Amino acid sequence: MSEPERSGSKFLYAPFEVANARIDANERVAKERWSALEHRLSLIEASQERVEKRLWLAVYGVVAVILAQGATSLMSVAP
Repeated sequence: MSEPERSGSKFLYAPFEVANARIDANERVAKERWSALEHRLSLIEASQERVEKRLWLAVYGVVAVILAQGATSLMSVAP
């Protein structure tokens, strides 16, 4: 007879050890998923910063065009 049969257990390992192994494996998977999520989030934040810079550049460009048109109209009215 093998050792598990002599002890009366039908499991190869004690159920508590199996539960701990599963918990450890789930924790490792959760840790890897969390690190992947943080990596993707950092990429999204970097992309968002680039879009924000482009948006502000466009806003400043529109303001510059409006001010240039105002200055041009003032120059044409003044003698």
